[in-house]
Amino acid sequence: MTRPSVLVTGGAKRLGKAMVERFAQGGWHTVIHCNTSRDAADDLAATLPSAEVVQCNLSDPEAGAAMVRQLAERLSDWRCLVNSASIFAVDEVTALDPETNRKAMQVNAAAPALLAQTYLAHAKSGAGRRVIQFTDQKLRNLNPDFFSYTMSKAAASIASQMLAMAHDGKDRIYTLAPGAILPSHDQSEAEAERSHTMNLLQRRTGADEIAEAALFLAEGPLASGQSIYVDSGQHLLNQPRDVIYMEREGRA
Repeated sequence: MTRPSVLVTGGAKRLGKAMVERFAQGGWHTVIHCNTSRDAADDLAATLPSAEVVQCNLSDPEAGAAMVRQLAERLSDWRCLVNSASIFAVDEVTALDPETNRKAMQVNAAAPALLAQTYLAHAKSGAGRRVIQFTDQKLRNLNPDFFSYTMSKAAASIASQMLAMAHDGKDRIYTLAPGAILPSHDQSEAEAERSHTMNLLQRRTGADEIAEAALFLAEGPLASGQSIYVDSGQHLLNQPRDVIYMEREGRA
């Protein structure tokens, strides 16, 4: 293996797929993690010059850690871990749903932290290692919707800052915060087209822009602990609700 390797969690579809494809174009060996999307992951891997698929349920903490340890044993230049797998479910700021909260906190916050810790303890790369944790622009542009999801992304952001404080030298930990990009929750494509222009530039941010940002963090010179927002300026606004609901309420 002469290519640097990257693991992208949730890499079979949506933003994860876009990043896998961009890393592959950049000459990386891509490890595509999936849970229930094995067919999509296999189909994607078949189109790439150097790729493989790993499957595990990140709701199981030990499964994720074991996956990372197994990869670390055989990848000679594992240069980047991208924690993009996420769940996005509804619960209310006035009525937290315990099961929704448990799943969100595990998959969106605890699992990425444990994967990062295991990666930094076991992975090998002479060029230095990078961890990219996905958060969300709404941590800067706060609204009360998707309560447990937002809580979990806030926890993930703080965990990434703490990890960055504990690692120096060649190892760097970043956060990447996207805005509204692809249809989510119960949105139609038409609703997404309207709601996803509710940002400073009044344009729809592309999945390719997220992929370019991830590759830049993996290869670029930024100091550890920094965050990149890729949202056409959405995080600089003060939106009272998630754009899904603002569009439906005619607040565009």
